[in-house]
Amino acid sequence: MTVDLTTRYLGLELRSPLVASASPLTRDPKAARALEEAGAGAIVLHSLFEEEILNEEIELHASLEAGTGHFAEALDYFPEVATFIGEGDRYLRNLSGIKAESSVPVIASLNASSPGGWVRYARLIEEAGADALELNLYHVVADRMRTAADIEAVDLELVAGVRAAVKLPLAVKISPFYSALADFVAQVVKAGANGLVLFNRFYQPDLDLVELKVVPRVDLSHPSDLRLPMRWTAILRPQLGPGVSIAASSGVHSGIDAIKALMVGADVAMMTSALLRQGPAVLCAIEEEMRTWLEEREYESVSQLRGSASQANVADPSSFERAQYMRTLHSWSTPPALTPTV
Repeated sequence: MTVDLTTRYLGLELRSPLVASASPLTRDPKAARALEEAGAGAIVLHSLFEEEILNEEIELHASLEAGTGHFAEALDYFPEVATFIGEGDRYLRNLSGIKAESSVPVIASLNASSPGGWVRYARLIEEAGADALELNLYHVVADRMRTAADIEAVDLELVAGVRAAVKLPLAVKISPFYSALADFVAQVVKAGANGLVLFNRFYQPDLDLVELKVVPRVDLSHPSDLRLPMRWTAILRPQLGPGVSIAASSGVHSGIDAIKALMVGADVAMMTSALLRQGPAVLCAIEEEMRTWLEEREYESVSQLRGSASQANVADPSSFERAQYMRTLHSWSTPPALTPTV
């Protein structure tokens, strides 16, 4: 018996639920091709950041105007801005090139900070041929004058603006830190999202005690990081229904991890860290592990498996909520060496 691994995500037919999510690997056309050949069901391109584009435009503008206060002829020193190829142009060219060489869906990733940036580049991404678009709602709210309701309203406005501008299937990648996550997700779907990616990983800064400065630090995920998206996928799947796609992201390092994500209701399992550590070929091993597990338990397809352990289908639905917190604490056994003696 051959297990059917095909799945649907954002209305797209995928040959496998294993998706290569945004990373340096999906920036390079050769690496993207290797991911496809190794079995990726879809490829999410690296993110286009609005800040990078704006910074590039500001620096160019400053260079073009240098000296014009003293020498009017300085305006003729540089070519017209229209001839300048920036980060946005390179992203769109790369997208078109990868799309032309791919037989699997290519999903663009956009990380913007203003309504104008989201809408403008969403349209350009659609014109460049992307099969779908992933919007990243990624920000750290440090202004105490902005309330949770303020932030959610802005995010929902962004989603609605992009939805009105493009016809592409639309996924929204969110963080787990919204005050009432289930309600916010429902509002995101109402604003026009076709699917959710759970979750964005916030890379935390570190301190360099030699240079005495704040430095970036990238830590790849661990399988235990899958527990948070698993929990919320299990909770949200019955609430959203089958018409809204869910991608579990963070902590998928093996076939068993992917199986868990599907069991709680995910349509796809997205991978980055395992691919960066072991290369595209690891997809073959993960897919084989999935097939073996499913065949041994006589599953005919991943569709048959999907959602079987969601909150609506487990014997104790409270396992995904507060009750699990108490059970986890009570499950800890004190090591014998630490047990007090009388």
